[in-house]
Amino acid sequence: MSETAQPETSRPFPVRRLLHDIAHLAHVELFTPEPEASLDFFVDVLGLTENGRDGDSVYLRTWDDYEHHSLKLTASSTSGIGRTGLRASSQEALERRVAAVEEMGLGVGWKDGDPGIGPTYLCRDPDGHEIELYWETERFRPTPELRPALKNQAQAYPGRGVSVRHLNHVNYLAEDAARNGDFICDALGARVTEQIQLDTGVISGQWTHFNQKSYDLVYTNDWTGSRGRLHHIAFSTDTREDILRAADIALDSGVFIETGPHKHAIQQTFFLYLYEPGGNRIELCNPTGRLIYAPDWEPITWTEAERAKGQAWGLKTIASFHTHGTPPVDAAPSDAAQS
Repeated sequence: MSETAQPETSRPFPVRRLLHDIAHLAHVELFTPEPEASLDFFVDVLGLTENGRDGDSVYLRTWDDYEHHSLKLTASSTSGIGRTGLRASSQEALERRVAAVEEMGLGVGWKDGDPGIGPTYLCRDPDGHEIELYWETERFRPTPELRPALKNQAQAYPGRGVSVRHLNHVNYLAEDAARNGDFICDALGARVTEQIQLDTGVISGQWTHFNQKSYDLVYTNDWTGSRGRLHHIAFSTDTREDILRAADIALDSGVFIETGPHKHAIQQTFFLYLYEPGGNRIELCNPTGRLIYAPDWEPITWTEAERAKGQAWGLKTIASFHTHGTPPVDAAPSDAAQS
């Protein structure tokens, strides 16, 4: 079998093997200039549960993530993303990934972890997004009012708002999506599952995963040429019907609906995009991601012409998808970014 997957119009892409040193996306920090309104959104509209505070930060969790928190919401002068937490699959795996990051010159160093998390290694991707790696963790222990009837569930179903089940993925904006995707694969042991290639040969987006779920971290090129910004974070719902209901909940709550409900062509996710009060884009998605069992999976490459057809059922990609990111910047989109 060939060692590379050959797209129709460009250089070969490597067929990578998953290392399984990173177990999963664990948590994310989100900055907001509207902390009280953002907190109300995540608790009352999305249905997350507060699990502690520290200074300007509130820790929130979905009902079936097993760790202390899924989201760290931090008051700030502007919107955007802080640190993304990735849990390693063992202490030895953590040490291997730290060594790989340091060899690439993108390590920052060890620090004390947030509540519920042990020693944490901080690094940055080539774009400057902060990523923290750790192994030691405390499993969430529900109080009596949050204790589920089924012992294999992390927390009782809240029955509040959308009641999102898990943190699903992060989509970063980047100066160079492919360069950052290479870092996630080469330093952290991930693999590209799908990508977009423009007619110029530029890779404008890459979807990467660490285990069988088909994507965890996504990079798309930033039309402003900026670095370190966020496109969106995503939470998975229990069912696809929950996303339809979420649209009604958002409508009744005065939450801005950007696009959807609809189905993506890439990754085939059923989706709804909202803006939380701080300005950050939030995706609700179902299923949690296609499952990829093939150990020799080759990246699926979508052409510019294929993407111009829109989403899976023909919905055109909304213009703000190419222009809205956080924190906001003052720039004009390029023609290539609109493809």
